[in-house]
Amino acid sequence: MKKWTPYLLVSPYILHFAVFVAFPVVFSVVLTFHSWNIISPMQYIGLANYEHLFKDRLFWQAVWNTVRFLLVHIPLQIFVALILAELLNRTVRGASFFRAAFFLPVIVSGVVVTILWQQLLSYNSGILNRLLTAMSVPRVAWLDDPAVAMYSIAVMATWKNVGLYVILFLVGLQSVPMQYYEAADLEGATNWQKFRFITLPMINPTIFTVVVLSTISGFSLFVEPYIMTQGGPMNTTLSAVMYIYRQAFQFYHMGYSATLGFCFALIILFVVVIQRRYVEQEV
Repeated sequence: MKKWTPYLLVSPYILHFAVFVAFPVVFSVVLTFHSWNIISPMQYIGLANYEHLFKDRLFWQAVWNTVRFLLVHIPLQIFVALILAELLNRTVRGASFFRAAFFLPVIVSGVVVTILWQQLLSYNSGILNRLLTAMSVPRVAWLDDPAVAMYSIAVMATWKNVGLYVILFLVGLQSVPMQYYEAADLEGATNWQKFRFITLPMINPTIFTVVVLSTISGFSLFVEPYIMTQGGPMNTTLSAVMYIYRQAFQFYHMGYSATLGFCFALIILFVVVIQRRYVEQEV
């Protein structure tokens, strides 16, 4: 083997990393100090984009909207996924069918799922409001009420993604040694005590993985509000990613959108580090 053979073998990865990772990151950082609308040459403006960012109330509202989404989406997704995984972990007829059924929404296009839920939650013709009307209950403006719209989107996103986390939790549950449960049975432990003191500690790494994946996917919320509400009503479903997209591809503020993206990435990193500190524990 010649001395340059190892370098030749790793060169495709290095080329991929340089073109699709390193260059976009460096270029984005450079953009944060410039004003650029794609057509005209870039103009150096120093820290003006960062000053604008801290005064941009709509961006911080979009961040807060995303946080409200996560506060509902993550606990609901973990709770539902863990319950379904616990049920599937037991000997039930048709378990393979239910696993496939729960996972099916994950592989369906997000646009298709969002359009279906948009029809389901429609104020005038949606199935949910028809059921409420049949029960003599006032209809709910699921996507038009500023106090309800983001939570409706959170429930829909949970339904779409829960199948993936059911599979992860199921793998975690099946990795718990049965000897622990047998010893707990001999000690007279209840089902809750076995779940609390054996199952939860043993699947803690899986819980941490689910929390991190849910957080990152939640912070990237875009398709659902873009199709269902266009960020309305009154910007209450405007997510941070959707706001960055508008700045870049509707207003052509490429430098400012790069600044927003850079700041938003730091926020996500900070949240994940906090989660790692408080959620992940040694088993």
